[in-house]
Amino acid sequence: MNKVRASNPLLDGLIPYDPKYIPARVMLSANENPQSIPEPVLKAVLDRLSGLDFNRYPDPLANDLRDAIAQVEGLDRNNVLMGNGGDELLFDLALAWGGAGRKMLNIPPTFSVYKANAYLTGTDVVDVPRRDDYSIDEQAVIDRLSAGDIDFAIITSPNNPTGTVASRDFLIRVLECTDALIMVDEAYCEFSRQTIAPLVHEHKNLLVLRTFSKAYSLAGARMGYILADPEVITEFVKVRQPYSVDAVSQAIALEVVRNRDLFQDRIDRIIEQRGVLAEGLAAIEGVRVYPSDANYLLVRLEGIDAGEVWQQLLDRGYLVRDFSRSAGLENCLRITVGLPEENEGLIRALAQILKG
Repeated sequence: MNKVRASNPLLDGLIPYDPKYIPARVMLSANENPQSIPEPVLKAVLDRLSGLDFNRYPDPLANDLRDAIAQVEGLDRNNVLMGNGGDELLFDLALAWGGAGRKMLNIPPTFSVYKANAYLTGTDVVDVPRRDDYSIDEQAVIDRLSAGDIDFAIITSPNNPTGTVASRDFLIRVLECTDALIMVDEAYCEFSRQTIAPLVHEHKNLLVLRTFSKAYSLAGARMGYILADPEVITEFVKVRQPYSVDAVSQAIALEVVRNRDLFQDRIDRIIEQRGVLAEGLAAIEGVRVYPSDANYLLVRLEGIDAGEVWQQLLDRGYLVRDFSRSAGLENCLRITVGLPEENEGLIRALAQILKG
């Protein structure tokens, strides 16, 4: 039989998430740390891997890693759960708290995977759009959650791709106005030096998402984790894949946690370079730079098509992220903070393009 039965109707019209992976001389599109892990951490990783039993399944829950993170956060192992990057845990959230007849509150523009996961699980999406300056319409969010029919919400802090944090006072008001599960996605919190994680002790409906991919240079190893009340963690364990976090990634992440202080100077340099990059871009006529607490900048171009500029930058060897066709982000590009020489080169290239 030369035919195949149709797939799930939920997939009809769904456009797969595209990370826009395109090899380039200077990669400034995916919000990665421009430096790999420090040499002492690499040596510790290689030593640990040399004794790894590759023929054995990994600890399904990565308990050594959970213990190490719990100690750092002042929590218990039962407050921590690991995942194959933050992406797996985002999908697990939709599986566990979403579904037919259930609702997710979304605050666009934000990470498009949130809405995609909702569609895949048959979850209704309730959008509360951001204001024109990309700040959260806080009262609108509070009012909508207070209606009592939202099952879970995702608030990204700092927000991707716009870059700003959600205030602590606002997040506390959110947690107190609803029994919906509130995920605060803190994938970039190390660059903002702000976190809501200490409140996990006080709010059973708080869920904090973290990743090793950004500040800790492990985008290639795929490791994320959540911090939450043990009852919430139990529900996630019910839907997660049993061996989603492989032994190699566990070993690498454990050494990173144990040597996390070695990353602080690198994080500080990225924060410093964020200011340098913002100042240089803002000095170019026709470029509006939005404030950012993350390791990237959102810019809007005036008088020229941002998609064409993206291509011209790529032709010069600089890959940035093109959001110019995305709702609410018209004519915008997102630029990851790179090494000093990469940032300087990007500024020169963009200035030449806009002058030309």
